[in-house]
Amino acid sequence: MTTLTATTTFTPGTEARLAVARQVADAVLFEGYVLYPYRASAAKNRLRWQFGVLVPPAWTARTEEHDFQHTELLMEPRRGATLAVEVRFLHTQRRTVQRVCPDGTFETVGELRLDDQVIVPWDEGHEQAVRLTVPVDTLAGEGVVVPFSRPAAEETEPVPDSTGRVVGRLVRRREEVTGALRLSASELEGPYRTHRLSLVVENTSDWTPDGDADRDAALPRSLVASHALLCLDSGRFLSMTDPPEWARGATAACRNLHTWPVLAGEPGRGDLVLSSPIILEDHPAIAPESPGALYDATEIDEILALRTAALTDEEKREARGTDARAAAVIELADTMPPEVLERLHGAVRGLREVTTPAVPATVAVPSDPFGQSGVTRPDTPWWDPGADASVDPAGDHVLVGGRPVRAGSRVVLRPRLRHSDAQDLFLSGRLALVEAVLHDVDGGVHIAVTVDDDPGADIRREQGRFLYFQPDEVDVAEDA
Repeated sequence: MTTLTATTTFTPGTEARLAVARQVADAVLFEGYVLYPYRASAAKNRLRWQFGVLVPPAWTARTEEHDFQHTELLMEPRRGATLAVEVRFLHTQRRTVQRVCPDGTFETVGELRLDDQVIVPWDEGHEQAVRLTVPVDTLAGEGVVVPFSRPAAEETEPVPDSTGRVVGRLVRRREEVTGALRLSASELEGPYRTHRLSLVVENTSDWTPDGDADRDAALPRSLVASHALLCLDSGRFLSMTDPPEWARGATAACRNLHTWPVLAGEPGRGDLVLSSPIILEDHPAIAPESPGALYDATEIDEILALRTAALTDEEKREARGTDARAAAVIELADTMPPEVLERLHGAVRGLREVTTPAVPATVAVPSDPFGQSGVTRPDTPWWDPGADASVDPAGDHVLVGGRPVRAGSRVVLRPRLRHSDAQDLFLSGRLALVEAVLHDVDGGVHIAVTVDDDPGADIRREQGRFLYFQPDEVDVAEDA
């Protein structure tokens, strides 16, 4: 296996493509980072870091968490293609709060109260990325390994009051984390130039926990919210959830452990993949109505915004002092314009052209505000039976055994097991009156009937609540 060194930058073209996927990747990176009500004292903010945590190997014996992620998927690179990989994670840094003593020294305290915030101890997430660019042809055999490390560090930040006088400081400490990326590819047999790509991200820390160590001791040495972005400069990846028919067997044989790869970026393109500890669908996207990161994707943006705006002033002070990202959420909720909040009520994207105010049929109107082409509004909407003059439920007919069946015909019901429920089967052999012959938008034909001797037939007829059978589920009655 060849050992490579990580790079710090990508080419402008690769950087532009990866940037398309990073908005969703950022949501993965900070999923559950700080939850409503955005205060460190809240019970649900005391158990942190729940997704994609790669712990030190020695810690796996005490927990069900893992020290690696394994991604496998299929790709069709063109000759001479280059693969770019970006593994992203959070490096936990422990923040303590200290107050200035009368003699100028500092003492650690549980909180530091300022006019606009209450600063408390907190574990922050320091963003990290390991980048690699490698020709696909070099990944054959054992592939390549890229070891990486992030050193231990300590930083201090003075905390001034409203007059500018330093009243305390924040001390941030990070422990060393080490890891490795293992990347390989093998060409599959067959007529297509298809490769199985394998990416393993692992924590290689040699840290050994003490006998009374808990999870809080392992987290500063872990890769938190670990996920990977993959980009081919020439060629495509195959979807793991909807592969071509010929690739289904090879796709099913791929091993994905503690992560799941999906196509990323614009629908219709296959050069980007996001491998995430949170299962997503292909081409995931942030809703355009979302006003900003709220870090609590288990809730709805509108509810979160309203609840956050309703926090008391004291609760907001603590949230601002909990974390810079929590402070930004408070600011967002407090300054959100009414029209933005209104936008969060919801959107039905498939019906934008239907819900646009009515205009004459000859006028083309924009389908939505996202720049798509206009649509021509018909006089009658598509779902109205009057929109298609070629069908007439009361007069149309269908041939059954070579004989026409239409409204007024009498039939014997013969429900089929393949698309009937128990209630239909109870009607087998019963006589029925055909009320209409209907055509659906997919080209199917349905016979609407009322059953003879049904005391509620008149009510069903008045309300249009019929029973429906397909042409091969009825026989023409002998006396018809």
